[in-house]
Amino acid sequence: MRLLKDAKVDLISRVPLFAGCSKKELGLIANLADLIELPEGKTLIKEGAFASEFFILIDGTVRVSRGGRKSRDLAGGDWVGEIALVANVPRTATVVTTSPLSALVLTRGGFSALMQDVPSIAAKVLAALGERLAPETI
Repeated sequence: MRLLKDAKVDLISRVPLFAGCSKKELGLIANLADLIELPEGKTLIKEGAFASEFFILIDGTVRVSRGGRKSRDLAGGDWVGEIALVANVPRTATVVTTSPLSALVLTRGGFSALMQDVPSIAAKVLAALGERLAPETI
């Protein structure tokens, strides 16, 4: 499967973390995104592990579990691991493919360099993270 840049931009634009980004900024992010394809039964994210990848699911399904208990299932259009783009913290859940999966992957290294080069993206991503975390903080 090959994904055109416009399709990558469309998928990335649906992620709340990037909601404030312009089409041009989304294009820069899309340039960093690699397409991966994984078989059923592959662990994408392991709870407690440190990692630097963020995944946008294109096609296929995954199961999210915490403490060994099913939390939810996700499918194309969903995403997992966005905090890994901006922080080196342990994963809060395990994510395993439950069917063959196509996904876009972004890594913290490439994304960090982009945020340094294009500060407007950093400001928008941090604002989105703040909005997401606000209900859980004092």
